[in-house]
Amino acid sequence: MFKFFSQLFGDPTQSASPPTPSSEQPVAIPAALVEAPGVAPLDVPAHMPEVDGFPLPDWDAIMQWIDSIPSESEQASAWARCELAWLQRLQSTLGPGYVVRTADDVALLSSLDDSAARATLAQVSRSRQRVMHTLKGIAELPGWGFDILVVLNDEDTYYHYVSSQFPDEGEFAFSSGMYLNGGCGHFVLVKGELLAMEPTIVHELTHSCLSHLPIPLWLNEGLAVNTEQRFYPRTIGSHRGGYDAQGQHRRHQAFWGVPEIQAFWSGDSYARTDEGNALSYDLGRILTTQFAADWTRFTAFAHAATWEDGGAQAAREHLGLSLGHAVCAVLELPYDEAYEPDAKLWRSDS
Repeated sequence: MFKFFSQLFGDPTQSASPPTPSSEQPVAIPAALVEAPGVAPLDVPAHMPEVDGFPLPDWDAIMQWIDSIPSESEQASAWARCELAWLQRLQSTLGPGYVVRTADDVALLSSLDDSAARATLAQVSRSRQRVMHTLKGIAELPGWGFDILVVLNDEDTYYHYVSSQFPDEGEFAFSSGMYLNGGCGHFVLVKGELLAMEPTIVHELTHSCLSHLPIPLWLNEGLAVNTEQRFYPRTIGSHRGGYDAQGQHRRHQAFWGVPEIQAFWSGDSYARTDEGNALSYDLGRILTTQFAADWTRFTAFAHAATWEDGGAQAAREHLGLSLGHAVCAVLELPYDEAYEPDAKLWRSDS
């Protein structure tokens, strides 16, 4: 019988330490140089060329400059200033109305009015603590810099910006938000009312708090979807789908063959633009929910799982099962070894 676990996660009793307080403040003037003791200043324009109309920083080169700073505390300060310098340059390319604001180690770039911007900054801070509390032992706050939220005015700007971060990609599944971690992690949303944005903020903030782990995409998305649904409950199967549980289960059974399940383990199925996209998010949610029933074992699994093998070895060692057996059980199929993650079948660049 196909089952869903009603208890998504364990019962953590402690939340993370609160971020260092800071007053909400707008940041407006793009920086040409970032200075730090003991090193030559960083030439900001030279390290942040424009790609498709947006500044695309060379974060590797910037980090080399950061590493050359003698003091570790000054390194952290310089990194935060580099993040703000990039946001200021992005603000200038987006045009009038956009403002950079910071509060409680959160940076917001948006055209929201003052009241909405303050509410958004406060909501991100609250959500960050809720994510840390829910994913105790797995999630971590970034050691340096800001949690960065970029809210773009419309879908055209959103997809243009996202495509500039991945110049080699040509097609994207529809989304209302995305976490990007090409050197400086930040999440991007399409502008809307704050209440409508809150679930997406929690989802993308979860990705930010998991960015220190090399986990497979199905696990990353499973944790993000479950965390989002814990605080913003929806009908089972509704995430990017809107189907009832039984109907969704039939769709899963009809869709997942051997090639499709190998694309799921590799993460490629999340880039599909058909129903496979929604089914990938839902299958990741289901597996993560079941595995998380024993939070202690699941925490060990999450720390050991890697994208290279889809989490297969970590599942055997820490959950006492194979992922192929697990997914066949979920789909109510006879066990087939071909459903086990097999990295040899994945694209060489996945």
